[in-house]
Amino acid sequence: MAPSSKPSEPAFAEFVALMAVMTSLIALSIDAMLPALPSIGQELGVSDPNHNQYVVTAFFLGFAVGQLFYGPISDSTGRKPAIYAGLALFIVGCVMSALATDYTLMLLGRVLQGFGAAGPRTVSIAMIRDRFEGRGMAQVMSLVMAVFIIVPALAPSIGQAVLLAANWRTIFVLFLLLAALAFVWLHWRQPETLSPEKRRPLLLRPIAAAMVEAGRNRVSVAYMVTGGLVFGAFFGYLTSAQQIFAVVYGQEGLFPILFAALALTVGAASLVNAKLVMRLGMRALSARSLNLVTLLSAVFLAVALAYGGVPPLWTFMAYAMATFFFIGILFGNLIALAMEPLGHIAGAGSAVVGAVTTFIALFIGGAIGQSFNGTVLPIVVGFGLLSIAGFAVMRWGGGRPAQQPA
Repeated sequence: MAPSSKPSEPAFAEFVALMAVMTSLIALSIDAMLPALPSIGQELGVSDPNHNQYVVTAFFLGFAVGQLFYGPISDSTGRKPAIYAGLALFIVGCVMSALATDYTLMLLGRVLQGFGAAGPRTVSIAMIRDRFEGRGMAQVMSLVMAVFIIVPALAPSIGQAVLLAANWRTIFVLFLLLAALAFVWLHWRQPETLSPEKRRPLLLRPIAAAMVEAGRNRVSVAYMVTGGLVFGAFFGYLTSAQQIFAVVYGQEGLFPILFAALALTVGAASLVNAKLVMRLGMRALSARSLNLVTLLSAVFLAVALAYGGVPPLWTFMAYAMATFFFIGILFGNLIALAMEPLGHIAGAGSAVVGAVTTFIALFIGGAIGQSFNGTVLPIVVGFGLLSIAGFAVMRWGGGRPAQQPA
């Protein structure tokens, strides 16, 4: 192709928007399904309501495994071909789930969707790292979070609307359309960010060496583990959110609105972080956020226990909004901190960071979700304990986090 026919570098705002659309596949694939979980379980013969959560868990399982592949592939072939492959697999998984006649086939389709979605999610981080570093990367990551947070805020309402007009299978058609949009937009508007001279051969030894290097870097390990702990608490909330609002509080009809309010809190925090991080630094903001989540959870645990595990809805919303605000501060910063030492192996580095954080979150968050007992206690205890653990890991990896400049 002649140089003149290649896409020109998009403006900063368009680049952020494109990265947000590609990462929003994750949020849409999770949150739009939440109102449909009871319907899916009923139609496909699920006996235990807690097992409906596996529709979400299966997606994350595929996502965790997939991240290990796309980073190294993108380091060899370039970023765009790896994303194309992921989007294609995601579309195949959507078709499988839409046509599923039993729960096993549904979950297999969800695993494939997660495996495919890992492509645009993992490689988009590498693309951002190709163009930005340090606090600049943290700023972009926060803006991406702020843009794509609109999707999880609206996704349950979209899923609920589809259920009113059609059935849960139609939701997968929406996923497919978003993937097609991302494919076309990436192809026509975004040039390749990894130049040929910086690409690595797709050989087992250099790939393994890059992953070992990422795994041996104490700073990266500390922040990816901390990210996994924080996201584990949040994943526990995601898997049980429908049950909390519909079963504990009897607000099934208001579930999309309540869920959206909490999601927008995370988005607002990302916008605030994009401004504060350039002045205060990633480590200081992360340490303070973890401490505040711990404090909030300790106070609200006492409140929840006083009400037998079912405090008034307004108190739970107040606690969750404050907690999710600080979680929103943490998301972009922890990823950027984990990636900071890995710029020379951004593809493999993003694969390791993404896989480790997701596997930790999958294990911990799945346990929290399956612990649902008709109260909010598992969620509150999870946020509190995991925040304490995250702060301890940060101290192990980098001394006193709040006193460091990054």
